[in-house]
Amino acid sequence: MRILVATDAWEPQVNGVVRTLTRVIAEMRAMGHTVEVISPDQFKTFPLPTYSEIKVAVGAYEPVQERFKAFEPEAIHIATEGPIGLAARRICVEWKLPFTTSYHTRFPEYVSARLPLPLAAGYAYMRWFHKPSGRLMVATPTMRDELSQHGFRNITAWSRGVDTEQFHPKRDDEPDVFADLPRPIFLSVGRVAVEKNIEAFLGLDLPGSKVVVGDGPQKEELEAKYPEVRFTGARFGDELAAHFACADVFVFPSLTDTFGLVILEAMAAGTPVAAYPAPGPIDIIPNSGAGVLASSATEGLREACLEALKLDRKRVRQFAEGFSWRACAEDFVRNLQPYPEPEKTRFWRKLRRLARVRRRRPEAA
Repeated sequence: MRILVATDAWEPQVNGVVRTLTRVIAEMRAMGHTVEVISPDQFKTFPLPTYSEIKVAVGAYEPVQERFKAFEPEAIHIATEGPIGLAARRICVEWKLPFTTSYHTRFPEYVSARLPLPLAAGYAYMRWFHKPSGRLMVATPTMRDELSQHGFRNITAWSRGVDTEQFHPKRDDEPDVFADLPRPIFLSVGRVAVEKNIEAFLGLDLPGSKVVVGDGPQKEELEAKYPEVRFTGARFGDELAAHFACADVFVFPSLTDTFGLVILEAMAAGTPVAAYPAPGPIDIIPNSGAGVLASSATEGLREACLEALKLDRKRVRQFAEGFSWRACAEDFVRNLQPYPEPEKTRFWRKLRRLARVRRRRPEAA
């Protein structure tokens, strides 16, 4: 198929949304599909207020419209709710094109953590955005149930994968990146931002050392407040994989993620996970033998960290081996709603004729 993906989250952003999309698109291309990506790096952008690392596209509507016409997609997926997603949504609604969407970020909670806006306003916007979507893809049953309670519909499952070759247990010939730190090592990886709830981890009374991998708007503040914690900044590729593999426990304190791809990356490295019972962890960890959940969304994370130390790292790795990016991509393709062949051909032919007529009119005048 000719698949168009519109997204406001793309490289060089570093987050689970970008990793998911890039891996799934690579898998779809390997499966023989032609994929066109509309992303912020193709537009003029400005930094998102309160989060300068994220660039927001400006004046997206007309360029996105031209991309639709040039590519003539058979299936359309809108991955995010920002300016590019809005432009693609408007085009699909105006042209009566079927499309799917996905719910990667708990946007209402994200906004409420940063701005004095009620959750209800955020959910009203999200319901409006996703309402025309033929299928709203979500990563976990918990998110499906949560969104259903908020009035969303047409929800379908789309799980995640992990690269078990890149993320693997530490080998005997590989150096220990934490050799200079007291053990055990409790690691957190992700954006250093208020919505990630990192301070819930940093404030815990734990033995050994705490390490935070990642950049973000809260990094300088937390470095000053917790001088005993090692903040490494962002790490990528094999270096990131080594940090996962050399840690004793991976701590995931976020309450706003919809899945938490880093959970699978830690498990693939054989590192057990301690987390709050939030969407993502609560769907992955129970009965996995690969992690421990806190007693509630506000308490018990310290105890979960200490219990996770006791888990069998081989069993942790075995659990992660059950997830693959190919299966994730196959799920994604099954969830798409392609434009029916006869209607598709007629639609794009008619659109090309209209475009030619419009181009001729100024010349005739």
